[in-house]
Amino acid sequence: MANKSVWSDNRFWQRSATWITGFASILLIWLTFDTSAQISMGTDEDIQNGVKKKVPGATVINYRITYEMDAKRGHEVPVIGGKEKFFGRDDWSEEEAAAMLHLGKLGSQAKNCMDCHTLLGNGAYYAPDLTKAWLDPAWGPDGSMQAMTGKSTKEEAIAEFLQHPDQYPTHARMMPNLNITEKEAIGLVAFLKHMSSIDTNGFPRNFGKIKGAINGK
Repeated sequence: MANKSVWSDNRFWQRSATWITGFASILLIWLTFDTSAQISMGTDEDIQNGVKKKVPGATVINYRITYEMDAKRGHEVPVIGGKEKFFGRDDWSEEEAAAMLHLGKLGSQAKNCMDCHTLLGNGAYYAPDLTKAWLDPAWGPDGSMQAMTGKSTKEEAIAEFLQHPDQYPTHARMMPNLNITEKEAIGLVAFLKHMSSIDTNGFPRNFGKIKGAINGK
């Protein structure tokens, strides 16, 4: 009787499937724990000690955030600098900062921001992506938006715009007035600043290369 080829042996394929399924399950479990650790929010202590986290703690709103090229990784990454006042303070506690971010996140959901914008890659493409909106130089001291709103700081300019977007026509696709309160606006700005500090592996691509942006030409 001729020897049966291993490739036609059902037991071989059953055992192979079992081993592959088992290996894939173990790999998936490992990746789940690794991803959870990568995306877990850091703390104020991490920031103070220079410990880099993909998702910095809520108190990152007390610090200056820039977007700089990382030659090794080949794209821009958020860099947390020294203290920077945010709505007049640079000593927001973890509890206060977390409460503002929570309010901002809920506000972005309640006002359906993703119906028009993208946040961390999710949402619509009708209006600009907001992932790194805090870093947009238009809101800076020499930017058109800060000048248009008449405010002296970036955060105040963004908050003013969010409350009264219909008073500042900036684009053919004008943002509607969503009746955002001052408190909600402050929370949304905190949410945007924190989001800009998240290491998104260079997303959105080429943001830092846009003319006038950080490191732009």
